Amino acid sequence: MTNNKALLQWVADMQAITKPDSVLWIDGTEAQLNELRAQATATGEIIPLNEEKLPGCYLHRTAVNDVARVEDRTFICTSRKEDAGPTNNWMAPADCYDMLYKLYDGAMTGRTMYVIPYSMGPIGSPFSKIGIELTDSIYVVLNMQIMTRIGKEVLDTLGENGEFIKGLHSKAQLDESKRYICHFPEDNTIMSVNSGYGGNVLLGKKCFALRIASHLGHREGWMAEHMLILGLENPQGEVHYIAAAFPSACGKTNLAMLIPPELYREKGYKVWCVGDDIAWLRIGEDGRLWAVNPENGFFGVAPGTSVKSNPNALASTRANTIFTNVVHNLDDNTVWWEGLDKNPPKNAVNWKGEPWDCTDGSKGAHPNSRFTAPAAQCPCISDQFDSPKGVPISAIVFGGRRAKTAPLVFQSFNWQHGVFVGSAMASETTAAATGAVGVVRRDPMAMLPFCGYHMGDYFAHWLEMGKRIPNAPKIFHVNWFRTDDEGHFLWPGFGDNMRVLEWIIDRCEGKAGADETAIGWLPKPEDIDLEALDMDLDTLRGLLSVDKDLWKEESEGIASFYAKIGDRLPAQLREELEALKARLN
Repeated sequence: MTNNKALLQWVADMQAITKPDSVLWIDGTEAQLNELRAQATATGEIIPLNEEKLPGCYLHRTAVNDVARVEDRTFICTSRKEDAGPTNNWMAPADCYDMLYKLYDGAMTGRTMYVIPYSMGPIGSPFSKIGIELTDSIYVVLNMQIMTRIGKEVLDTLGENGEFIKGLHSKAQLDESKRYICHFPEDNTIMSVNSGYGGNVLLGKKCFALRIASHLGHREGWMAEHMLILGLENPQGEVHYIAAAFPSACGKTNLAMLIPPELYREKGYKVWCVGDDIAWLRIGEDGRLWAVNPENGFFGVAPGTSVKSNPNALASTRANTIFTNVVHNLDDNTVWWEGLDKNPPKNAVNWKGEPWDCTDGSKGAHPNSRFTAPAAQCPCISDQFDSPKGVPISAIVFGGRRAKTAPLVFQSFNWQHGVFVGSAMASETTAAATGAVGVVRRDPMAMLPFCGYHMGDYFAHWLEMGKRIPNAPKIFHVNWFRTDDEGHFLWPGFGDNMRVLEWIIDRCEGKAGADETAIGWLPKPEDIDLEALDMDLDTLRGLLSVDKDLWKEESEGIASFYAKIGDRLPAQLREELEALKARLN
């Protein structure tokens, strides 16, 4: 399928170590994929679901000890430890390769090695990068077919001398004590062993699209970010694009697939999803920042996804989807999870494959159970989804979950201040997450677990990009989670977040006013549209209030976090922190 000597040599080298019985190159044809689906069905690796209700859909179960990303066993392997930075686990490359090759020795004996050529981003786009994943898992092949663009066309684009990101994965023995996900950014290599869970083994996702790509972007002058991309279309048919970063449990997917309130829909407003998770951003010829979603599908959390919470995400899963670790409804051969509806199946098997009684209080689906669905099936997918040149970004939005500190929305004073705002991003834990309530967790730009190099250098790259973008996006911060003294949310969220996005776009267009405060520019309350919303201006004023004492506490928390970053923290961010303290006083 290819004459790329570097690729052929690497496949041969990895084959010699892992010793598979056979090697199959994935060409991306439906005939080959159907053969693999049949094989995986025969072994029980996947279970075909009801063809009438869920056409082309399958259920998969991971090992019980293998249900989530393993951050404590995820390593950045650079020749100098300081280049990985204080927020990453580090191992010396030579030591790590030595350890891994011992674990890979004979790991594919009795199995087939599948060679998956894949493109992150539309094939042939100037944004896009090519990867090759070697794996012994048909589940990985079928998921990569949904999540990326795969097959012969990718190899044709790679050509005889093209560069690619190397990825080696083996389930090996699924031994959790020997499970590692290792990144070698200086070698453009990813290695994953002893896992079968998607987040650890779909190497195009966080491993390539964020950890390796962030390092590439730093080197090459672009950005790989943990951001959704959405398009906001006004009644005149103009579309403005927003890129937004949120830590987990802050409504990122809901925002990416937002359905405007009825009032807005009647006026002709629409929202288009370009991506729900990752954005690659480059400076365009027009001096604006342009973004593509490097993925081709959604790897979504199933629990909580419903017709009420996210109808577009749910609609995306109605066909050609792989469900992992959810409930199997034996009565009609469909799937279920907590939060889908209030009708748990009576005759069912839980995520572990055990008979499940919905009345005994146990969870049927794993809390991190997943669906892998083609993005093209999303009802609000943008017509620019496959555009090789991407979409121009008007605004960058950061967000977190804060009960009292952060107002509903504010705008940074400028790009440098916006980088400061992103670097200080934080969420408060909820009881469901940890048992501890209100603990502030910093997650700068929502990239803490995904930045492939020193976080201080990452901030410096953001600052440098700002100098290089002639027409830079404006930067904002939102918080949908302000509460009253009884803990009730003050803002309705979901579709009504459109009202805030409208103000953000109006600010980008110079159409809305704002009040200068110690933390940034805040909306004038009358500039947020409350029509048909059960809220008065006084409540909105409360949502937009800035408590200086809380922000003084916040500034101390930011200082503590900056201390962890160490001497590579850019001086400009320390200056921004001192300026905030001065304004608060």
